[in-house]
Amino acid sequence: MIQNKSVSKAASPRPLAIAVGIMLLMQGCVWVEDTTDLRQFIAQKSAQPGGKIEPLPEFKAYESFVYEGSSLRDPFVPLVMLTEEQVPMQNGTTDLQPDNERLKEYLEEFPVDQLVMVGTITALQDRELISLIRDTNGEVHQVQVGNHMGLDYGVVMAIDERSMRLEEIVSNGRGGWMKRPRTVTLPEVE
Repeated sequence: MIQNKSVSKAASPRPLAIAVGIMLLMQGCVWVEDTTDLRQFIAQKSAQPGGKIEPLPEFKAYESFVYEGSSLRDPFVPLVMLTEEQVPMQNGTTDLQPDNERLKEYLEEFPVDQLVMVGTITALQDRELISLIRDTNGEVHQVQVGNHMGLDYGVVMAIDERSMRLEEIVSNGRGGWMKRPRTVTLPEVE
């Protein structure tokens, strides 16, 4: 039985592990008796004049702005001289009017600003140029002279390799209509 007790004492490493753990923790705790140098440092820093803190800037409330000029004429589009057929009558109207009876073409659902000319091809039969136009959905459409496009009743008048000329019918602001030329150009490749 004595042998059994000695084996059980050697087999129990628990008290030894606890003692080693306490020794390791005690090494990190160092008590310093003399703190005069620390007190001198604090006294020096306290004796120096403090810095001046600038006040916070004054808060200015944000004033929102609602732009209401979207229905006005675009200032970057030149005014067009009226032709004889567009000369206004006494009440400001003209004989010119958009054809609301015809079926609208697909590209008349998009503003001309959002349509992009991506190239041209030549028709096999009559050797005329056909413009390739990409809409906002990413689809490319073939457009020939005489096709309609844009929200302002635009008619394609001419096509060349770098651009396409349209003629739109827009309100003249006096209850009538007038023609406005528009050009869609092929973007420059960088």
